[in-house]
Amino acid sequence: MKVSVISTVLNEGKAIRHLLDSLAAQSRLPDEIVIVDGGSSDGTRSAIEAAADCMPMRSDGSVVPIRMIVEPGANISRGRNVAVAAAVGDVIASTDAGVRLSPEWLSALTAPFETDLPPAVVSGVFEPDAHTVFEMAMSATVLPTIDDLNPDEFLPSSRSVAFAKHAWTAVAGYPEWLDFCEDLIFDLRLRSRFAPFGFAPGAVAYFRPRGSLRSFFRQYYQYSRGDGKADLWRKRHLIRYLSYLVALPLLFALGWYVSPWIWLVGFVLAFVGHTYVPYGRLCAWLGELNWGQRLTAVLWVPVIRVVGDVAKMIGYPVGWYWRLRHWRDCPEIHWRSSR
Repeated sequence: MKVSVISTVLNEGKAIRHLLDSLAAQSRLPDEIVIVDGGSSDGTRSAIEAAADCMPMRSDGSVVPIRMIVEPGANISRGRNVAVAAAVGDVIASTDAGVRLSPEWLSALTAPFETDLPPAVVSGVFEPDAHTVFEMAMSATVLPTIDDLNPDEFLPSSRSVAFAKHAWTAVAGYPEWLDFCEDLIFDLRLRSRFAPFGFAPGAVAYFRPRGSLRSFFRQYYQYSRGDGKADLWRKRHLIRYLSYLVALPLLFALGWYVSPWIWLVGFVLAFVGHTYVPYGRLCAWLGELNWGQRLTAVLWVPVIRVVGDVAKMIGYPVGWYWRLRHWRDCPEIHWRSSR
């Protein structure tokens, strides 16, 4: 069984080396690494070329090859499709630039494909690689832990997933009309054809969460805009709008006209509902922090939660506006009816 690792890059000169170093340290080496560059203008390509000269040897004495394909303007979906199409592997393991892979990542991802009844897809997992107090608070607020995941329902990120190449062909690859949330549509198409997925909790990709509120806001705005374009998670977004635009004004009105105690009860319940899970996750990091850092992390959690919600509420209608404009001229957006 040949295994190809694929990734896409764009101006990842500072981060790509971490990924390539961790691929070189895998307990099971890939048969090849295929990287599609979307038109980097920094030192990304030279970093990849330098790494290609330092890759380890496989058991047959050959060096793990790195193949770089340059396609300026390619979005993530297009880049992944180009990489998979060029790959020689029967199994494709996908990851992202900027992550650091555990040494057993590829071995854990590919082991289920060598069983008597191999799945078409194996879900890996990802964990935060937080370096600052803010990043710890960010991780606790927005990222599920492995214990939070239900393997039967989990939709893997393409930073840590493996799939049979024939499965990619069967669902027509990643949706190139989407610039965000593309891996969710890919997952849903695969699940409709090839469920159940395998699950490999030992295949861990570590990545740094966003390091500032500005970059976090932009990230979640883009994610939510992608949700709107793809018509994903209607109920989740509706609940968010009802909470902020209906329930919150109603709470203010009741407190003003009935009793201020309603404000206290309402805000306590809302605070606990929004922060209970993040604070539970944050406990895992508190032992590494002094008291001042602990207080800072605790205070960041509700701020991050509200900023993320606002970003989503702004991005979702922007995505839906795009969807309505392309209702007739982009048949791919009706992906549910074409699964």
